[in-house]
Amino acid sequence: MLSRDLDAYIVLQRARGLKFTTQSGLLRTFVTFAEAAGDTHIRTDRAIDWAARTVSRNQTCTRLAIVRRFAEHMVLADPAHEVPPPDAFGRWHFQRRLPYIYTGDEIAVLMAAARRLGPPGAIQGETLATLIGLLAATGLRVSEAVGLDPGDITADGLVIRETKFRKSRLVPLHASARAALESYIRRRKPIKGEALLVNDHGRRPSYVTLYALFLRIARETGLRGLPGEKGPRLHDLRHTFAVRSLEACGGDRRAISRHMLALATYLGHADPSHTWWYLQATPALMRHIADAGEALMAEGTA
Repeated sequence: MLSRDLDAYIVLQRARGLKFTTQSGLLRTFVTFAEAAGDTHIRTDRAIDWAARTVSRNQTCTRLAIVRRFAEHMVLADPAHEVPPPDAFGRWHFQRRLPYIYTGDEIAVLMAAARRLGPPGAIQGETLATLIGLLAATGLRVSEAVGLDPGDITADGLVIRETKFRKSRLVPLHASARAALESYIRRRKPIKGEALLVNDHGRRPSYVTLYALFLRIARETGLRGLPGEKGPRLHDLRHTFAVRSLEACGGDRRAISRHMLALATYLGHADPSHTWWYLQATPALMRHIADAGEALMAEGTA
């Protein structure tokens, strides 16, 4: 019964325009857990037990919040469902993880390390190196890059289909990035498969595999510490693209305003206000801010 209810709930969320991928995956895990215990309705104790089976408080509270929203929907039609309390694990506010802004040298070192991944003749190292370069050059989401097909490389740029908000967009491609992709396509030509980025079986690489390989080379190059320690992520390449592109604007406030609107569109954000999340202060940005502040004070005292 819960499985059927969840199927209908997922259909409803996607009809609202949401991809609902992460949420649906977590909810299916929860429903499997609950049904294995014989539940036909959502129970508070079961939801709390399931939510707690993870490694961090952020993840625990996120899991519970997702089940809560599902329960709030279900209880409208059937009061036998229980809605877990929002403070079951204490008061909680999502804490943004501080992004890591890569230098150009660090990106080059990571790509070189990726290409050294074995075994000899395997494509996985070249695939990871190409992914790293593509993310750094375009600011794509990992899922968007993995979802590309060779036909999505057009004369006008990359066609990104079915993005996070179920919209398509065109991403301009620098000549150097285009040349790198063409080189990779020649390298992977003997491997059958419709995807642009492939594993050695011709299929799109999974995020789990890519993440594991990235952790391996990040530790080899000294960018990350021991297992369990936080450090740079693949997704931080998207943050890096956003920050470096803003740095290029210098201290021109009007240029920055225009750039923020263009950057929001480029990154595939539904609203420009969401783009701030990807911006992290760097020495160059702080210098621009200081220069702008001094200029503003000079205008006021003139």
